Amino acid sequence: MTEPYGRVALIGLGLIASSMYWALKRAGFEGEVTGFARSSETRDIAREIGLCDRVCDTLTDAVTDADLVVLCVPVGVMGAVAAEMADALKPGATVTDVGSVKSEVIAAVAPHLPEGVHFVPGHPLAGTEHSGPRSGFAELFDNRWTLLVPVEGTDPDAIARLRSFWESLGANVEETGPDHHDLVLAVTSHAPHLIAYTMVGVADDLRRVTDGEVIKYSAAGFRDFTRIAASDPTMWRDVFLSNKEATLEILGRFTEELFALQRAIRQGDGDHLHAYFTRTRAIRRGIIEAGQDTDAPNFGRGAKK
Repeated sequence: MTEPYGRVALIGLGLIASSMYWALKRAGFEGEVTGFARSSETRDIAREIGLCDRVCDTLTDAVTDADLVVLCVPVGVMGAVAAEMADALKPGATVTDVGSVKSEVIAAVAPHLPEGVHFVPGHPLAGTEHSGPRSGFAELFDNRWTLLVPVEGTDPDAIARLRSFWESLGANVEETGPDHHDLVLAVTSHAPHLIAYTMVGVADDLRRVTDGEVIKYSAAGFRDFTRIAASDPTMWRDVFLSNKEATLEILGRFTEELFALQRAIRQGDGDHLHAYFTRTRAIRRGIIEAGQDTDAPNFGRGAKK
């Protein structure tokens, strides 16, 4: 059994960090959890709701003597955060992150970390459309996947320790490489979010449909697009700029598929449409069978209050 961390520092106190804290408490974590956010308002809220054992007013205070430092900030600022905290990191500490892009994060963060500090990038594949310190909950990572993307030459013990940490939060853990991670996430997350933002934007621009009708008559498909498109705009801006090549590749493939469907509809090719929808329906069934969603009509989300 790997040794647990004695002190964990959460940098950035939004959905992921707050969920990590509550999941740690649920797991009976006996160490100390420090937290830091740039916004004084966020720090005040964290103190108000008891998020973290100690909320610090500086980044340096939060990471000092930490065995694990988790960067829960937008990927576009991770390099600057790493540079600012580097001198305060203790030898033997592990630095990880929760960013949705890995190649750019590795390039931005790794050069700033001192020798003797382990860098094991990570990405929990869990989230909601909500953000901020009040949005977290202990069950967020249960039976969801966390991908570890260790850089070449990383101490295997540091990887094993971080794996054990995520498993204690309820996550399934696998390792992958940065380029493969970024391509897979472009398919499963980044392109779908961009398409959702686009579809909601199209509805907004469609002047012959009033705003009231868009809201009142939202069927499940459009409603779920709006849920995805409600995600944090700063985070997603940085994701697309940081995973540019993979996202553009997948969007190119999407455009080709869309043109093929347009042609089938125009030509009345029902056989093509039926075969295509049958194949994609099977993918949805596979997601349910893998335990990553349910077959409930609300797509696994809570009932409307």
